[in-house]
Amino acid sequence: MRELDRRAIEEFGVPSIVLMENAGRSVYAAACGMLGSVSYRKIVVVSGRGNNGGDGFVAARHLRDAGADVSVFVFGEIDSVKGDARINLEILRKTGIAVRSLSSVSDLESSLHSADLVIDALFGTGLKGEITGLSAEIIRAINSENSPVLSVDIPSGLDADSGQALGVCVDADSTVTFALPKLGLLTYPGASFAGQLIISEIGIPQQLYEEINVSAPGSDWVSAHLPKRPLNAHKGTFGTLVVIAGSSGLTGAAVMSAQAGLRTGVGLCTLGIPVGLQDVVASKVTEVMTYGLPQTENRSFSPDAVGPSVALCEKSSAVVLGCGLSHHPSTSEFVHEFVKTLDKRLLVDADGLNCLADDVSVLEGDHTEMVITPHPGEMARLLGTTTEDIQSNRMEAVRAAAARFHCVAVLKGANTLIADQSGSVYINRTGNSGLATAGTGDVLSGIIGSLLAQGMDAFEAAVCGVFVHGVSGDIVADRLGTRGMNACDVLDAIPEALKDLSD
Repeated sequence: MRELDRRAIEEFGVPSIVLMENAGRSVYAAACGMLGSVSYRKIVVVSGRGNNGGDGFVAARHLRDAGADVSVFVFGEIDSVKGDARINLEILRKTGIAVRSLSSVSDLESSLHSADLVIDALFGTGLKGEITGLSAEIIRAINSENSPVLSVDIPSGLDADSGQALGVCVDADSTVTFALPKLGLLTYPGASFAGQLIISEIGIPQQLYEEINVSAPGSDWVSAHLPKRPLNAHKGTFGTLVVIAGSSGLTGAAVMSAQAGLRTGVGLCTLGIPVGLQDVVASKVTEVMTYGLPQTENRSFSPDAVGPSVALCEKSSAVVLGCGLSHHPSTSEFVHEFVKTLDKRLLVDADGLNCLADDVSVLEGDHTEMVITPHPGEMARLLGTTTEDIQSNRMEAVRAAAARFHCVAVLKGANTLIADQSGSVYINRTGNSGLATAGTGDVLSGIIGSLLAQGMDAFEAAVCGVFVHGVSGDIVADRLGTRGMNACDVLDAIPEALKDLSD
């Protein structure tokens, strides 16, 4: 965003003070949206001395013109405010609004206590390093009151890139951000600090957006990319999916993945399962074909299953590997040899990734299009780090995995990230906390595998699959709430999600 601002000003001649005016008006509009009428409402603006504070000064002026009772506090020496922010500060003073310097938190506390709305314009996207001292006290004071809080561009104290709190962070009810959402607003915990996210255009020329390699796709984009369904189609038109999955006690994962593949529109789906479990699995599925494969004494895949599994996949359009495989050492050997031998479009999930984590050299080789779908713990094992490190910079982790393993990487979790080898990342914004339950990842594998089998590009299949999975979860949450929903509920909602997108 800093680069977009610079280019808008230097290359297109957009005056920087115009961008600030537009930003401040957007804050004013967001305040009106939160309060309804602002007339006679008491609004406290807590500003810094940079451009973020300048946006707050503009908003304060428009709020006063609309009849609000506005108080403005500036962190630090008022005389140190410079540039466009200084110009708007002087305009503000001439309107008769009292602007006070914050030298201690007590200067602010009584005003916060009686405020109908607090506007946080303290720190913007350039903040680095942990917040301490008076600035930390101010943020804690804002958070301690019951007044609603509107943050300008980003909640003060949030790292705009990683979404991590820099020691302490404003807990906003709403955040109005300018031109594009900052990455830290779309990844957790940043998304929870931001509250309702409002994205406001401020006059950045549209041409400058074309070079951005991070996107958050919407339903129109996904609908346009989903495979078409010609009227003269037959089952072969929509591809063949093979799912290699399951072990003793984990047949449900295999079944849900295969059924999700059919629900997402693949023409044929075959489930390869340890032979001792074939009868059990066949009784659970009707439309999915089953195929028994050599097994260990624990009824998980044995190394002898490599040849028959590769032969089973010979006529497939895509393969899903991993759901419910177990961690048996012989099964790990099977997984290594199978991935090394197979020359098909492949999705690897769950225990498939865990079996490869001790020796990722197979993943680092050349592949026909491959998608991996780890949760943070699995990603940590693949990259040789900790779950905490993955979660502290999810964007860096998903890009690193895609580049290292020459694949499309899907880092699951709230606002799932999807990256390709070029460094492009899509941030998914569908779904809810009800998806945090056993089996939903197996459903996701089947959805993406189905789209791969129907001929979609691996990156687009992953992006659309994650989106459809989230929409399915949102449909279930609307009906049942998030607390009691389960993976089979999500599985059953896939057709409705696809219908809604098609419509």
